[in-house]
Amino acid sequence: MRINRYVAGELSGSQRQALMARVQADFGPVEEKVREIVAAVRERGDRALVDYARELDGAELAEDGLKVTPLEFERARAEIPADLRAALEQAIANVRKHHRAQMAPPPPMAEVAPGVLAGERLTPIASVGLYVPRGKGAFPSVMAMLCTPAVLAEVPSISVCTPPAPDGSIDAASLVAAELCGVTDVYRAGGAQAVAAMAFGTATVPRVQKLLGPGNRYVTAAKRLVYGWVDPGPPAGPSESLVLCDAHADPEIAARELLVEAEHGPDSAALLVTDSERLADAVAELVPPLVERLPPERRDYCEAVLRGYGGIVVTADLAEAIDFVNEYAPEHLRVLTESPMELLPALRNAGEVLLGENASIAFGNYAIGVNAILPTGGTARSYSSVGVHDFLKWSSFAQVSPEGVKSVGPVALTLAQYEGFPAHAEAARYALERRRG
Repeated sequence: MRINRYVAGELSGSQRQALMARVQADFGPVEEKVREIVAAVRERGDRALVDYARELDGAELAEDGLKVTPLEFERARAEIPADLRAALEQAIANVRKHHRAQMAPPPPMAEVAPGVLAGERLTPIASVGLYVPRGKGAFPSVMAMLCTPAVLAEVPSISVCTPPAPDGSIDAASLVAAELCGVTDVYRAGGAQAVAAMAFGTATVPRVQKLLGPGNRYVTAAKRLVYGWVDPGPPAGPSESLVLCDAHADPEIAARELLVEAEHGPDSAALLVTDSERLADAVAELVPPLVERLPPERRDYCEAVLRGYGGIVVTADLAEAIDFVNEYAPEHLRVLTESPMELLPALRNAGEVLLGENASIAFGNYAIGVNAILPTGGTARSYSSVGVHDFLKWSSFAQVSPEGVKSVGPVALTLAQYEGFPAHAEAARYALERRRG
């Protein structure tokens, strides 16, 4: 199999741009179809969801069968093995513990000027829509990562859309994960049509204030199109990872970690970045037999990624490797160096940073408790991992005493006059005159 190999200092401008852009550079071919889907769902609602379920998922659904029923939750509980339920329970407990620490109380009111008190308060977003992809597999871990912080934030209305199987069913483990988190409003809808349904609402799927959840390029493109009608949340497109290594890294760990996100699909990105030619050679030799052992579909995905948006990048030194990491801003960053904790302050842009030989990306995806719904496509330069904060909003509040009017009134009056807002100025003047009188 062919594995892309680059020397960082010899990359052409177009090569570097393509590496940094990954699949986001190729949205053009899907935009027309996504625009058609979004328009159809907005116009025809549930009927469009049923039609696209047949066309895109191979599922025959009824318009009154889009919502998962209590009986289906009951069957799901009975269907999944005990060890899978136990794993879900422990994973959710870890995620809940990590995210509960994010629920810091807002700062107390402070006197910003004599007689002027100002503060902030946190309130949950009234309604959120969570998207849990399915593809060729099922992702109860994604369900847990999204539902847990939403419930902790006490969002009043939580809706989940997830694609149906060809028989119309929803993955049993995903339903159990939702129920364990306390979420039971789950709908059979996938892809761009699910995004449109939650953005605009249908007879069955409620309209929401904010969308969160990962997805393929169709989902990501749909989120862009519905911006303005709904907050599409942090970008979370096709999976990606970057494994940062020095000469001290174990090549086999590095090779195995390179494949973790690559097996998600052909749109994924997986890069190993190292300042060691020897390590790069060793990883390049280890990867093909590891890929060969995978099931055919996952093998095909890995091969496509490593000759597409992935591969090995060799740098002149560790400083150049760190600069590459920060420019790339990966979703998952795995650090396999002699002193990984010492590098942490320099690693500024990543959705998550997993340090040392024991912190596998697989652990982060499932069990550590950190959220695995992370910004992709380089947006980790300005976006954060999903957390409780995504389901809350800040509001400022203030109280002004008669003494405070004397303090801030002249300031407001002067600035309003300078900016040319007479109604502002008159309101400030009136407040001052009332207190003088």
